[in-house]
Amino acid sequence: MRGWAAPRIAAASGATLLAAGDAAAGPSAVAIDSRAIEGGELFVGLRGERTDGGQHAAAALRAGAWGALIAPAHADDAAAAAAEVGAVLLSHPDPLAALQGLAAAWRAELVADGARVIAITGSTGKTSTKDILAALLSTQVPTWATPANLNTEIGLPLAILAAPAGVRCLVLEMAMRGPGQIAELTAIADPDVGVILNVGPAHLELLGSLEAIAAAKAELIAGLAPGRTAVLPAREPLLAPHVRSDLHTVTFGEDGEVTLQEVLPDGRVRIRRGAETVELAPSFEEAHNLRNLLAAVAAAGAVGVTPHGELRVVFSAGRGGRLELAGGVVLIDDCYNANPMSMAAALEDLARRAPARSVAVLGDMLELGPSGGELHRQLGVRAGASGVDLLIAVGPLAALTADTFAGESHRVGDAAAAAELLPALLHDGDTVLVKASRGVGLEVVVERLCADTEADTAGPTAGVAVAEQDARADEAAALVPGAPRGRR
Repeated sequence: MRGWAAPRIAAASGATLLAAGDAAAGPSAVAIDSRAIEGGELFVGLRGERTDGGQHAAAALRAGAWGALIAPAHADDAAAAAAEVGAVLLSHPDPLAALQGLAAAWRAELVADGARVIAITGSTGKTSTKDILAALLSTQVPTWATPANLNTEIGLPLAILAAPAGVRCLVLEMAMRGPGQIAELTAIADPDVGVILNVGPAHLELLGSLEAIAAAKAELIAGLAPGRTAVLPAREPLLAPHVRSDLHTVTFGEDGEVTLQEVLPDGRVRIRRGAETVELAPSFEEAHNLRNLLAAVAAAGAVGVTPHGELRVVFSAGRGGRLELAGGVVLIDDCYNANPMSMAAALEDLARRAPARSVAVLGDMLELGPSGGELHRQLGVRAGASGVDLLIAVGPLAALTADTFAGESHRVGDAAAAAELLPALLHDGDTVLVKASRGVGLEVVVERLCADTEADTAGPTAGVAVAEQDARADEAAALVPGAPRGRR
């Protein structure tokens, strides 16, 4: 949007231009946190649960913002600052709606210049699939993908607005918590390709049934314009009622149009996509990510890209990255979120890849409603059947998992207690899975283990790897300062 001057920003967002400012060029970025202003941004003052960002518009302008877009109630306070520094001032009764309108307009300009938009949703695996697809596409075309977790009604517009001019593929992640939210995001993104990875028991507390979850995810299908492409899991009866005859539907997985033919001893994979065979050498081997790879290959095909060769993916922090710690301990950092489906996949991977003792630090899976207790008990049985040797259960629901786990287990009340307990229980060569819903905050366990490794070694450590991974995520998020946390 650097080329969009103040009148065009006003028209695209539906805002009233109160002050045109001195700058001829447009903003360098969009920010929603006045404390993150570095210079040149359009500050959008959003109303939150605790505060109204419009109250901080004057501070943002004095800190160097290109301009501010705020509700009329804050216009008088911001006007003096705008006049003082020669900044742009825009007013809209609903700044969030203005932000979304601006994003939709920027998306339209990117598409007019040749970009294609791919939107991804599902109960689990959205971020990992986004990372995989972005890596696939970027080897052949300029690609932009959702930074960090910008996947909500606030985050998605910020992700679109951060996309640079000249991008040819825009990969967007969509999260939801209730009916209507995927529809809202789809209306903003207007995707050429919509990907639904799976339907699982996430948000049962809010939606009540798997059928309702499927219907909420299928809002992506409903929002696609005729003639566009839906990428769906094969043999998913919950999505069958939502399939549209006026869309091109591509299925992936067993019995799908895109299937995994073979995993070779050297880690290369052969994937059948229609009549062709795609051969890739991915930097990962987890079964659930190979399934995510199928969805990514299907989506890439829908925009005319046939990937091949080496595929190196840096997964977003907390999404299953493997880190080597002191004593040959391998840490699987999957602490960003969890539901029964993703827990099962993570335990399967732990069982398959642990060369010695396997340790699972499992926290509460939240938002499961009345079924939560039974689902946690089932998880304990599954962990035992997977061959987990040691279980640390974090939180009151996870304690039910420990109740049905046949091996050695320990129960702790919170993540801090788990971080204190775990180091003393580890043996050299252990493989440790750390996973829970985001609200449990198990990243403190990961941080503690990495910090212990840094203290025990003099050279490069896994702690450094974690820091580098987080820095990459932070660097991406910095394009849209102050971005809020996403939702599953």
